[in-house]
Amino acid sequence: MAEKLDVASARRKMKSPNIKTRKRALKALHDARKAANNKK
Repeated sequence: MAEKLDVASARRKMKSPNIKTRKRALKALHDARKAANNKK
């Protein structure tokens, strides 16, 4: 399961009832936001 989540699919997976999926999506969103802030 080496799937790299982009922001759109991570947002979609945040609505999942599965806790592990939500945590994985949240981490992907945090990493994306961190990368965007470092790029500035």
